[in-house]
Amino acid sequence: MPIVNRVADLHGEITAWRRNLHAHPELQYDVHRTAGLVAEKLKGFGCDDVVPGIGRTGVVGVIRGRKPGNRVIGLRADMDALPLEEETGLSYKSTEPGKMHACGHDGHTAMLLGAAKYLAETRNFAGTAVVIFQPAEEGGGGGLAMVKDGLMTRFGIEEVYGMHNYPGVPLGEFAICPGPIMAAADYVDIEIEGRGGHAARPHLTVDAVLVGAQIVNQLQSIVSRNVNPLDSAVVSICVFQAGTANNVLPQHARLSGTVRSLTAEVREFLQRRIAEVVDGTAKLYGATAKITYRTGYPVLVNHERQTAFAADVAREIAGKSKVDAQMQPMMGAEDFSYMVNERPGAFIFVGNGDSAGLHHPAYDFNDEVIPLGTSYWVRLAETALAG
Repeated sequence: MPIVNRVADLHGEITAWRRNLHAHPELQYDVHRTAGLVAEKLKGFGCDDVVPGIGRTGVVGVIRGRKPGNRVIGLRADMDALPLEEETGLSYKSTEPGKMHACGHDGHTAMLLGAAKYLAETRNFAGTAVVIFQPAEEGGGGGLAMVKDGLMTRFGIEEVYGMHNYPGVPLGEFAICPGPIMAAADYVDIEIEGRGGHAARPHLTVDAVLVGAQIVNQLQSIVSRNVNPLDSAVVSICVFQAGTANNVLPQHARLSGTVRSLTAEVREFLQRRIAEVVDGTAKLYGATAKITYRTGYPVLVNHERQTAFAADVAREIAGKSKVDAQMQPMMGAEDFSYMVNERPGAFIFVGNGDSAGLHHPAYDFNDEVIPLGTSYWVRLAETALAG
C-alpha cells in the first residue's frame, strides 16, 4: 500500500503546522507553546482523552478504535529544539534568537499530529492508539521523565514505537535494525593539577598542558587496543582548557568529552578503563587528575519482533526495495531508549534526503517526508490493532 490518500490530502495542512513549530522553537522542558498547540489540536481532532503535563510538559492523546479490542500501542514524537542560531534564510525560520529546530522534531511532531487527526477521524482499528509528544529529548531526558510519571502503566501501553528523520538517507526510504541501533551516551570531565611556572624553566614545573595532551592520546588507545574490534566504542575529548599567557605553564587543565557504546558490557568497561588511564597517566608525569563521570542515555535496543513488524509496515508504504532492515547502528544517542527499556518496541529512521546534517545551523526538515512518515504511523497503528 502506498501513501494513504487521506494523508496525501492533509499534506499542506501538516506542512503548515510544521512550519509554525519551526518558527517558534522551544528548549527541553520549556515547550509550553508547542505542548499547548499539540493539546489544542488533539482536542480538536476529537481524541478520547488529552492529558498534558506528563513528564512535566509532555502531552498524551488517547484514540480508541471503533472495533472492540484490548491492545494498546504507543506512538512517540519529540517536541524540543536546540540552542543553536539558525542559518537557513527560510521564510519560516526561527523567530527565537539562539534557538532552532535543527534536529527535525518539528517534523516529528507534525507527522504524529497528522496521524492522530486521521486515526481520530477513521478509528478503523481495534484497541487503543496512544500518541505521545515528549519534551526534552535534547539532553534533558524527557523520555525518562514521562516513564517515571507513569506513561506506560497509566495508559496501559503494551508496545511503543518511535521515528526519526535521517539526512543522507534518500527521500522515500526507511532504515532500521534489530538490537542496538543507537548508542549509550556518557560524559567525562577531567581536572588536571600540575605545578605551574615560567615557560622558560619547564624542568621546575609539572606541565598540565603536556599531561592533558598525553591523557588525550592515551584515551584513544582504549578503543584501539582494549575494546574488541567487533564491538563499537567512541571516546572523544572535545574540550581542552588551560593557560592564559604564552610564557606561563599553567597549574591547571580541564578536559571534557563524550563516551559512546552499544552494549552494557562495553559501557561499563569504558568507564572503568578511562579512570585507570587518566589516573595512571597523570601520576606518570607527577600530576594528579580528578574525574567526574556522568552516565547519560542508555543504549537504544530495538526488540526483534517489533522491529520486523515496523519494517514490514514501512515496506507497505515505501516498497520492499526502499527499506533497509539491517542498517548500521548509529553512535548518536536517543532517550526513546528509556521507553523501549519499559516496553517492547522499535525505533525507525525515515530519509530526509540530501539535507544538511542533524544539529547543523543550515538543517531543515524536508516537508516531502510528511506523507511518508504520517502514512507509516497510520498503517502501523491500524495493522498492530487490526480487529
